[in-house]
Amino acid sequence: MYIEVKNVTKKIGSNTVLSGINVGMNTGKIYGLKGKNGSGKTMLMRIISGLITATEGEVVIGGKILGKDMSFPESIGLLIENPAFLPSYSGFDNLKMIASIKNIISDEEIKAVIERVGLDPEDKKKYKKYSLGMKQKLGIACAIMEKPDIIILDEPVNAVDEEGVKIIREILDELKKEDKVVILACHDKEELFYLSDEIIEIDGGIIKKQYKVDERKEEQSQQA
Repeated sequence: MYIEVKNVTKKIGSNTVLSGINVGMNTGKIYGLKGKNGSGKTMLMRIISGLITATEGEVVIGGKILGKDMSFPESIGLLIENPAFLPSYSGFDNLKMIASIKNIISDEEIKAVIERVGLDPEDKKKYKKYSLGMKQKLGIACAIMEKPDIIILDEPVNAVDEEGVKIIREILDELKKEDKVVILACHDKEELFYLSDEIIEIDGGIIKKQYKVDERKEEQSQQA
């Protein structure tokens, strides 16, 4: 699975949110989007996921053009901003309802992924009573439960406790080994640096830099 963002520009009214974005993303790698609030990170995620259409340019996924050959990527899991779960449903019931759309995973697989993110699949607590960290974990479970080829995670470790961060790191490592394409954004620069194979720095809707984390670490060690 290869993602190619080709000369993508997004305008909202007179405001240019993204300008001439060109980037390629390959399987088995985690791409970290780095930038301030309003830099265009989330907009780029939304365009790659098919939730928003680019004003100019195109996104090609696995050789197919998004918006022409397909409305949405054929195999994608998302955690962008606040997950939209039903407040009166339990975590399991929320995921079961979402999974029923494609109907490709069993109840046991749903329970297994809930447990994998550090939640109790038998917990009957309503989603509205979840802590912010629990909501985040359920959002990650939802994004990965159907084993998609592309996983997009916006602030995956936000409000998650230390043990939860460790679990998420392990999950991301597993996704790499399974040859997934992972795109994430994280305000914690050190965590973003730790999680990512490549960093894409965005400022004012423009890609300023793209570099491999290992190469940057090597440069820093040589400068020390």
